[in-house]
Amino acid sequence: MSKRSLEEPIEPPKLSESGGAAAEVKVAVKRQKNSSSEWTPSSWTTKPMKQEVIYDDLAAVQKALAKLERLPPIVTTTEIVKLRKSLRDVALGKAFLLQGGDCAELFDYCEENTIESKIKLLLQMSLVLIWGANKPVVRIARMAGQYAKPRSSPTEMHEGKEVPSFRGDILNGYAVEDRKPDPARLVSAYHHSAATLNFIRGSLASGIADLHSPLDWELGHVKDEEIRAQYTRIVDSITESLRFMRTVGADSSASGLETVDLYTSHEGLLLEYEQSLTRRLKHPPSHPFFLPARVPSDQQVNGHQESASDGKGWYNTSAHFLWIGDRTRQLNGAHVEYFRGLENPIGIKVGPTMTSTDLIALLEVVNPSKDVGKVTLITRYGEHKIASLLPSHIQVVKESGHVVVWQCDPMHGNTKNTPSGVKTRQFSSILSEVSSALRIHKEHGSFLGGVHLELTGDAVTECVGGSEGLTEGDLGVNYTTYCDPRLNEKQALELAFLVAGHYRD
Repeated sequence: MSKRSLEEPIEPPKLSESGGAAAEVKVAVKRQKNSSSEWTPSSWTTKPMKQEVIYDDLAAVQKALAKLERLPPIVTTTEIVKLRKSLRDVALGKAFLLQGGDCAELFDYCEENTIESKIKLLLQMSLVLIWGANKPVVRIARMAGQYAKPRSSPTEMHEGKEVPSFRGDILNGYAVEDRKPDPARLVSAYHHSAATLNFIRGSLASGIADLHSPLDWELGHVKDEEIRAQYTRIVDSITESLRFMRTVGADSSASGLETVDLYTSHEGLLLEYEQSLTRRLKHPPSHPFFLPARVPSDQQVNGHQESASDGKGWYNTSAHFLWIGDRTRQLNGAHVEYFRGLENPIGIKVGPTMTSTDLIALLEVVNPSKDVGKVTLITRYGEHKIASLLPSHIQVVKESGHVVVWQCDPMHGNTKNTPSGVKTRQFSSILSEVSSALRIHKEHGSFLGGVHLELTGDAVTECVGGSEGLTEGDLGVNYTTYCDPRLNEKQALELAFLVAGHYRD
């Protein structure tokens, strides 16, 4: 839908890693800003775009987008600002960020048991991390909107025939006969997102996260007796702490024991959808730390003049937190252009091809005022590449003056195919990358602020290893993902135990 084709190659500027790096960053940023100095929710359409969707019926697309523009926000500005304030604490080392959920969320996941299982898993993981790190945990779910997925190719071969790739329920269906992009799915995505978040809010308000209720800490799956004993000691310590608070009456006045904040997130991939849910809204009055909207005072927006001092800003109301993927982070691309105008906290995936110069140039474009914690850098190098790449990225970000949230995504850099062609991930590789991130940050005077995981509350068999001892031969038992393999509930909780143990040690 943008004015430039998906297939037109657009690459980040090729800049050297030494010498006049700072000057080169300024040149790259200036080039990006000069190409379109004024920002509006639709200014991304003037930029080259990756992962574009080609619809056959443009009239149907416009009808769907017009419908979205009339629908109310899914999330509120108060919630967005509260999250941004919490992420500021994460960036300053005062809290830890746990983000997790499905790789590709399906409309079918919008049902009670599936949603509840993920809420409970994230709650248990956060309790373990609170115990280990001795600091609050900010919880963000990859839920209520993670319906679009980037693909390396727009088509794939199926039984000798070339068909469109499955790109997430917001665009097309997984069944081969449903692969044609359908504009009606845009509106359906909104309703499934709203219904999911409505159930999350209702569940939290009804006490699903109430720590007065017993939690299921069943550890029978842990085959190694020494490891099981270690996990049991952690569970006993958490349980004893909660029991002590109840005994002394600390829980009767602590509303934080009855509910938690759980925010939603997704990759901001389909910009037509995101634009339709981007609204100019008043900043919540209870948060004066917010800077005025970064829109020039004389800028024409939607046909009339907007003032930078009118107490309003541009909020994406489809989710609390959005991120730019590694495939769509081109400095002069449509996605970076769209993200640079948002008041929401945002993430940027940082993969092996990200140069230090490109990284700083991106930070300067999306966060020129250097707001603390506004940007989360989600590193996804792979267990064998992190040691050679993360140190230089930490150093240049330090020197730039940006204070970011450093988050480790140990999933995407550690995906492999079995000899039979099944996509999987090894638990030991996931743990290895998290452990390396913790160590490298400490060695360089930094700290890991959080983890970003693809997980599910169901007993799937998609990642191998862990205390269950899953092997490649077990993958067929319950392999249900439509995209990338996820940690099951036991593997995800085990990873939380191990990270917590690192902090305690």
